[in-house]
Amino acid sequence: MIGIFDSGLGGLTIFKAIEKRLPQYDYIYLGDNARAPYGDHSKETILQYAQEAVAYLFGQGCILVLLACNTASAEALRKLQQEWLPKNFRDRNLLGVIRPLAEEAAGATKKKAIGVLGTRSTIASHAYRREIAKLDKNIVVIEQACRLLVPFIEEGFEGRPELRMILKRYVRPIKHHNVDTVILGCTHYGIIEDDVKRYFGKNVRVLDSGQIVAEKFADYLQRHPEYEQKLARNGMRSFVMTEQTDTVDLLVKKFFGRSVVVKRATLPRA
Repeated sequence: MIGIFDSGLGGLTIFKAIEKRLPQYDYIYLGDNARAPYGDHSKETILQYAQEAVAYLFGQGCILVLLACNTASAEALRKLQQEWLPKNFRDRNLLGVIRPLAEEAAGATKKKAIGVLGTRSTIASHAYRREIAKLDKNIVVIEQACRLLVPFIEEGFEGRPELRMILKRYVRPIKHHNVDTVILGCTHYGIIEDDVKRYFGKNVRVLDSGQIVAEKFADYLQRHPEYEQKLARNGMRSFVMTEQTDTVDLLVKKFFGRSVVVKRATLPRA
């Protein structure tokens, strides 16, 4: 089984693209919405939360887990891969979303100038800047924290003047640096991708995070038969959240594109 984890429900945009690209496998999606947003927590807390979520998914039988959360990928993935997995789950693996998007952006830019929109924690980690520098040290990365976008999107403000005014404020510093490629460094931002494209104009490529991660994930499975051959192919889909609220069903439909049955999960403590 494949596990897909996010701090909330935005990761469903990634899951939606992966399911379309690789429909044959069994999946379980975990959203830690009771403790979201992760971007407002310390690095140590994010690491603890991510470890608890991954342990839960491994306990459900997952062989591979994708951290569809940019914040968890930025702040926790490397430490979990290098220190926690070898001691506890040597036969399983964790993947993130930072590297696939960094690779795509580095390959796409012609002006050697890339913009990144993300949560405060993701931007403060400089994860995208580090990954892109590994690929091409001559690329300039301009980062912009967008603290207000997630709550506005979850409140249904996409397409409204209030959100567009805030977005314009966030976009302006990046646009000033004449970038030609933009990374949406938060899974929520795919909902307002058209607005972002409108502000940057037709000469700037705004990366489709879901499609890129799905293609990179498919490529990973092809290159790693030791995992791919163990994956169940029953078409099973399971959705669990750490908190049941009145808005969960609405947000699931917004991010995933259809209604699903959502169950509640209790995570083990690290």
